Amino acid sequence: QVQLVESGGGLVQAGGSLRLSCVASGGTFSTYALGWFRQAPGKEREFVAGISWRTDYADSVKGRFTISRDNGKNTVYLQMNSLKPEDTAVYYCAAKSSGGPLGLRSTYAYWGQGTQVTVSS
Repeated sequence: QVQLVESGGGLVQAGGSLRLSCVASGGTFSTYALGWFRQAPGKEREFVAGISWRTDYADSVKGRFTISRDNGKNTVYLQMNSLKPEDTAVYYCAAKSSGGPLGLRSTYAYWGQGTQVTVSS
């Protein structure tokens, strides 16, 4: 069983930056693919970024967000720059040991509780 705990969310003005962190416990972190998803009020949870031996990003965040991982610290990060009001959402960390596309939500077995990101205009 893998437990995931996100941190780093908050309130930021448009154009600002935040770095989200997600610490994992249980399992063998280095063998998992990891993803960041987000869910805005009234909307479906959507893929933001993923990392395994490669990285993948949603078109809406390419060039602004960067996903990275530190296997020694069992941590995955999401650096978010040039934030926009439409980035406002609860951000979730997810992990999987199975294959499949990084952006496919249904393939992730483990989820964190989420951290709120609010971008003011």
